[in-house]
Amino acid sequence: MAIRIQSPWPRARRNISTREAAIKLFKEYPFSMPFASILILFGMGMLVYVNYFYQTYIIADFAAYPEPVAAKLRRALYYTNIDLQPKNALKYYRQALNLAEEMGLDPFSDELLGVKFQVSHFFEKIHQYQKAIDVLEIVRGDCLKWMEVLGGKKGNEGKRTRVLRKTISVSLKLGEYYANEQVGDQEAAEERLVWAVTALLKEQRRREDEGVKEGEGPWMSNEEIGGSLEALGHLYESKDLHFLATPLFLQALGLAPPGGCHSVVLMNNLAISLAQQNPPPSLSPNQPPVSAASHLSDARQWARKSLALESSIKPPERTRECDEGCAVATINLGEIAMMEGHVDEAKRRYEDGKNISKGIGFREGVARADELLKELKEKR
Repeated sequence: MAIRIQSPWPRARRNISTREAAIKLFKEYPFSMPFASILILFGMGMLVYVNYFYQTYIIADFAAYPEPVAAKLRRALYYTNIDLQPKNALKYYRQALNLAEEMGLDPFSDELLGVKFQVSHFFEKIHQYQKAIDVLEIVRGDCLKWMEVLGGKKGNEGKRTRVLRKTISVSLKLGEYYANEQVGDQEAAEERLVWAVTALLKEQRRREDEGVKEGEGPWMSNEEIGGSLEALGHLYESKDLHFLATPLFLQALGLAPPGGCHSVVLMNNLAISLAQQNPPPSLSPNQPPVSAASHLSDARQWARKSLALESSIKPPERTRECDEGCAVATINLGEIAMMEGHVDEAKRRYEDGKNISKGIGFREGVARADELLKELKEKR
């Protein structure tokens, strides 16, 4: 007679469906189960997002680099953007550049220049502006030397355009760094910005006069040229050289997309620059200097044009620049009125500008209006 061995495990009960099991769990744990479900869904969502982020922004961004270089750059960016560790970040940036040099990558390629720009941005991020300047000055010097030695050789037309564009961009960024309050070298800032504007206008004029040579490729867009002129204009404004800033803002306005919100900003720049002008004596003995009253009249017209343009721009073309431009133009009109002795109008404009700024969350506008209202109160 066969011996039946009794299983040590209890006989399984009737299988229940997933739906029934879920209902039972929800009844037994009415608070824990919804919370657990949310955590599970959140975890799944994060898994999908991380995979998408990795494929789109990590893998794709480094596709142009050889894998050994890309690996070092990924580590460098991790210690720059995720877990800020300056010492490790700088170590991996250096290793990436050394590997690129050993592998014979073009030092003037967009990819390698981009790494050097990232290093300068890294120093800016940790507020070491002088080191950021040092990096870009080396890049600028290398680019200038390449253009001097190889830029005119046949077959280098396209590369010359690209390197010249990069040199101009680097010079503009250097102007920004030098003008930073932590560096405060206004002369160096002016030198770099003037060089950038002169170089881009010279190249633009050459192309217009001689035509674009085969292989040169496109030059800078009107918006890019306008941005360079605007940067130099702001530097002159900071040095109270408004008579030099005004023509730069005017040229930038002519290059800006017509009817756009940035034109509102440029018109405001023109208005305040004209209102504060203190130009040197006229160089021509037959031409008397423009009066302050005439400058104020022109300034008022530009501020009003700014408001008129701002009010005509509707979504989706309308951006925050339009909203802030409205507040700034209103406050500017108050300052112009104050310069002309119209105290009541000035007060009204300041208050209107403050209210507009409050409504759009424009803190700088609120602070400026408060400052001007306080000055007005003290003068009365």
